[in-house]
Amino acid sequence: MFDNEGVCKALEKLADFEKRANSRVCESEVLKGLSLEDIHWAGKHLAFQDGCKEFFQKIINNEKLKSNVHVISYCWCGDLIRLAFSSGDPKVLDVLQVHSNELAYEGSISTGEIVRMVESPTEKLQMFSNISKDCSTNGRQLTVYIGGSVGDLLCLLKADIGIVMGSSPSLRKLGGHFGISFVPLFSGVIKKQKELTEGGSHNWKGLQGILYTVSSWAEIQAFIMGL
Repeated sequence: MFDNEGVCKALEKLADFEKRANSRVCESEVLKGLSLEDIHWAGKHLAFQDGCKEFFQKIINNEKLKSNVHVISYCWCGDLIRLAFSSGDPKVLDVLQVHSNELAYEGSISTGEIVRMVESPTEKLQMFSNISKDCSTNGRQLTVYIGGSVGDLLCLLKADIGIVMGSSPSLRKLGGHFGISFVPLFSGVIKKQKELTEGGSHNWKGLQGILYTVSSWAEIQAFIMGL
């Protein structure tokens, strides 16, 4: 049986670990002295999973979808994410919004401190909930969350459609312990279509303890474009 409360309590312990890790990074001053030019270079050369960047570009450029696209990350530098996504297509940042920690700067040089905004699964969930609430002010919208780590689990469960990329053993082990089902995405789509033809509801709904798995961004693209 799906135990959402149990998942939340288990992941509270991860929050302390993540925050201590960021504190150690700040204390070590390992990020001190980085320039915006360094960040720009790193973002430009950041490696994406096959098909990931192309997926976001197609979603963002598809006016029929009327989608709101957000990235929620533990990353210590939101600028790194923005530069990585905008490399080759600066217009992406007109639509894609990044919610992450940020480096503190003096001029264009990092002080080594992190402006902390997203450090734990719970904070990711709060950010996701706020975004979902803002997006629904103009009527009901379907929320889709794509993630692949334990830190994404609360958001994956909260979304109407939680899509798990890859096969993280720790994510599956934790999910299995709390009664979460992992279903191949297209099997889930077929089941929804069958329910519809039989007169049932085809609505996707979060917090049911069901997550949908994929092995490639091409699968997600085919699904999203068909919604």
